[in-house]
Amino acid sequence: MRGSAGEEVGVERPSSGEMRPLFAHLFWADARALDGLRTAAGNTAQALELLAHVIGAETVWLARIEGRAPELPVWPALTLDECAAAALRVRAGYEALLTRIEGDPGELARMVHYRNSAGLEFDSSVADILRHVALHGAYHRGQIALLVRMSGTAPQATDYIAWSRGAPAATRSP
Repeated sequence: MRGSAGEEVGVERPSSGEMRPLFAHLFWADARALDGLRTAAGNTAQALELLAHVIGAETVWLARIEGRAPELPVWPALTLDECAAAALRVRAGYEALLTRIEGDPGELARMVHYRNSAGLEFDSSVADILRHVALHGAYHRGQIALLVRMSGTAPQATDYIAWSRGAPAATRSP
């Protein structure tokens, strides 16, 4: 949380060890959402668009952290197979980043200067960007689940608690 002068108020800096489970969940949840779309009945075009956006955004944020141009835009038009391939590539990139962070936990505090998709410039810490990536994906996977359910298929569970305990959360029929 930011105070009126932009200073951090009441926010603890994460340790490098806290990021690994967030991203293990993210990788698992992206794969579950992809599998759910592969088996869904009905029209899931909007859900696919959201999943492509999740993977596109993960790609863009990783590129910003690494100071390079992204391979995908924030809203790419991808097929399910292209989503799967892009998810594998971005996973490898985040795995390498997390390994670097474990070797240098100070990397989490490093500020990244970037321009967003609206052309505005910002500076954010690596830690805040990683938190955003994890939370952004969770938000959109919830939308994907709703769209899959509306198409007549029970969505795949992608909740963090389902991942952490290895058992699905409570569900309901489509």
